[in-house]
Amino acid sequence: MIEIIPAIDIIDGKCVRLSQGDYDTKKIYNESPVEIAKEFEANGVRRLHMVDLDGAKQGKIINIKTLETVASQTKLIIDFGGGIKTTKDVEAVLNAGAAKINIGSIAVKQPELVEDWIKQFGASKILLGADVKDENIMISGWQQAANINIINYISAYINRGIDQIFCTDISKDGLLQGTSIDLYKKILNSFPQLHLIASGGVTSIDDIEELNAIGCSGAIIGKALYEGRIQLHELQKFL
Repeated sequence: MIEIIPAIDIIDGKCVRLSQGDYDTKKIYNESPVEIAKEFEANGVRRLHMVDLDGAKQGKIINIKTLETVASQTKLIIDFGGGIKTTKDVEAVLNAGAAKINIGSIAVKQPELVEDWIKQFGASKILLGADVKDENIMISGWQQAANINIINYISAYINRGIDQIFCTDISKDGLLQGTSIDLYKKILNSFPQLHLIASGGVTSIDDIEELNAIGCSGAIIGKALYEGRIQLHELQKFL
């Protein structure tokens, strides 16, 4: 059964959402991420995907206090990312209560460093992000093409021991227009052993059903929850 993973994106300690990664489209949904996290937990959610958007933009972790608060006041299994650049950053995030770090651009730019993290902390502590446009990896806040095909990218990290990846088709993110089902099918056909988490564009229960049917192990849901397109009570059959 597919795992439901709500997303909390943080700017200035507040829960926000962007469209296609554009900070100018910021919409604040709640002043208190911990309130939202508690609501998710009360409805049976077990995992949470947290992104420090200030950290991602500034290249250093900014909202670690928010992580600490959510981790200390819930039992959610949290993956946290945004601004993680060094081994000390990884240690700080895990010590603050995250079960995993989630990383993107640095895995493209500094694969040797990430390989060291896999060896030091274990592959289970690292949730690898793959941001994709036209099947090519995008980095630096989705502004820059890395000229690496998604299949080759995943293959390289599976060889390093990674078995769980979240993949975002940036052409879908935040637009409430559905997911990239064909892309996910292609990835799963290439790597049937991979725990693939779909991210971006999940708009309806039907989307989740479809992702479950093709074998995705998880679905990260953001704007659809905050905009009321998907109600928490509708997710009970997956929880």
